[in-house]
Order: sequence, then structure tokens, then C-alpha cells
Amino acid sequence: MTRQLIDYVRSAVTHVGGVTPLRGLFDFAAQYQIKSALHGPEDISPVGMASAIHLDLAVHNFGIQEYAGYTDLTHRVFPHAFTFTDGHLHPGEAPGLGVELDEELAAAHPYAAAYLPVNRLQDGTVHDW
Repeated sequence: MTRQLIDYVRSAVTHVGGVTPLRGLFDFAAQYQIKSALHGPEDISPVGMASAIHLDLAVHNFGIQEYAGYTDLTHRVFPHAFTFTDGHLHPGEAPGLGVELDEELAAAHPYAAAYLPVNRLQDGTVHDW
């Protein structure tokens, strides 16, 4: 960062310990004209997505917000105020993060652990995808 070799800091609220640590990282990056790029795949729940949207609105070095969308079931289990229309995310007008949990529906679909594969070179070295 200090040598300005990157343009974006890409992370997720759920990967760095919450909104406060990520805000600190983005504030540090802003000193070097580096923008935010919040991660938003569908394996980050609508709670994490809503947190990201609110953080996007709070930092002056906002760059881009990734949004992969959710299944219909996820939308029903986590009713939320944020919307995605014409390529734009809007936080909605609900208080707080604007996300609720349908506990009864969630209980009908128990969590099944899943793990991303680890890519390794032939010598066993961990490598990116």
C-alpha cells in the first residue's frame, strides 16, 4: 500500500473481523489513494452483504461492491431491505442493517458444511486458483 502498487483493497466484512477493522483498513488505504472493493459472493449471507453496503456508504474511498446475488431460499430465510436494481445496490429504509431471520424456515434447512477446494502445485505448494 505505501508504495501504491495496488488500486483496490479487496476484502469482506466477514473475513476481517467486522465493520470496524475493515473501516480501519480502508481508512489506511485512503491515505494512499487506494479504493475499497468489497467482496460479495453468495456464500456471504445477506447480513454480511448489508454490512458491506453500509460500509460502502461510510467510506470516501469507495471503489466497487461485488454482488453475486442469492437464491430465492436465501432471500426468504433472510428477508432484507437492501435492493439490487439496474446494477445498483440500495440499503433500503429499514433500521439497523435491515436484515431479519426467518428462524422457522432456517430450521427446515439445516446447515451443511462445505469447503472450497485448495489448489496446490505438484510439489504441494498452496497456489491461487
